[in-house]
Amino acid sequence: MDIYGHRLATCSSDRSVRIFEVDKNQHRLIATLIGHDGPVWQISWMHPMYGNALASCSYDKRVILWKESDRGQWTKFYTHEVHASSVNSIQWAPPDTGLYLACGSSDGTISILQGSGDDKFSFLMIQNAHTTGVNAVS
Repeated sequence: MDIYGHRLATCSSDRSVRIFEVDKNQHRLIATLIGHDGPVWQISWMHPMYGNALASCSYDKRVILWKESDRGQWTKFYTHEVHASSVNSIQWAPPDTGLYLACGSSDGTISILQGSGDDKFSFLMIQNAHTTGVNAVS
């Protein structure tokens, strides 16, 4: 759920991310995001002080950042492609620390994306974090 409890994002082996609007006992599918070439393992909402956006990670070795326009359309605004194997887990840092996203991969590495504004990101790699792959980050 987003920070306001009004939107629910889901991901699936069907390679999609879906966003639902949730209001009490009702829900409505408002977007289906297609962009990964493999099962999508996890999604994570960005804090709204940085915009209405979320991240997804997949077996396809990629992390995709998605944002919603003023007109309710969702688009990819950044693709992170540095891992040699499935990206299994992602987690945004608390917003007061800055715009950081940790990404854990089956290749044993962790990348940490740092947003610098205008949809630009740099990253730091932690090599050999786990010899048998990274299952989760927090």
